[in-house]
Amino acid sequence: MAQDRPIQGIVFDKDSKQRLTRVYIFNTRTGDGFYNTTKGEFKTNAREGDILLAALQGYGVDTISINKENTILFYLRRNSIQLQEVIVKDTLKTPNQQLQATKQEYNTAYSKGSTGNVLTTGGSNGGGGAGLSINALYSLLSKEGRNARLLQKIIERDYRDAMIEYRFTKTLINRVTGLNGEKLTDFKQQYKPGYYFIIEANDYELIEYIQRSYRSYLENPDAYRLQPLKEN
Repeated sequence: MAQDRPIQGIVFDKDSKQRLTRVYIFNTRTGDGFYNTTKGEFKTNAREGDILLAALQGYGVDTISINKENTILFYLRRNSIQLQEVIVKDTLKTPNQQLQATKQEYNTAYSKGSTGNVLTTGGSNGGGGAGLSINALYSLLSKEGRNARLLQKIIERDYRDAMIEYRFTKTLINRVTGLNGEKLTDFKQQYKPGYYFIIEANDYELIEYIQRSYRSYLENPDAYRLQPLKEN
């Protein structure tokens, strides 16, 4: 019988090779999940054959199957939907298509995290009335269900970010404002719209938002700029 043993690891950005923090590590067998440290490191107990997932907002989910090694390295790649940098083609998946594909790929987490209908009606005896769905109640209260739902939230936050990137592109901003280079990137980061605005606004309203934001940007270029993190 396989036995649990200590496993340690580090999570890196695949392109920059920088360590990534606040990455959610999830064991598909046990349903246990946790975040790595501020140094990008983590420790857990696992057994041979376990599959660990690493999920971080803005990055694709990665998986590693535990074999004989006691040290594992995750290399996460930023989401591939950067439509402002590429030509949009019919073969490119939309954010919704990517979300559905991710749900299918990690359907275990979605089934374990689904609370379904906690209240059921009509019983097997045909007497009607309301009762409790044991399966839904277990998923709602269990540690395994909570961890699975947390993984769901990370995946769906990625979808929302991808939807914003799908419409609020550098190409569109450049056409409306004439900005380019570092100023364009700075403007885009400071005035990134919310998800609900993006899905409700038509093209005219989005252009109007960019124009209005650009006027504010000219008045105060660093109004919404994030301050650099201080080194300890």
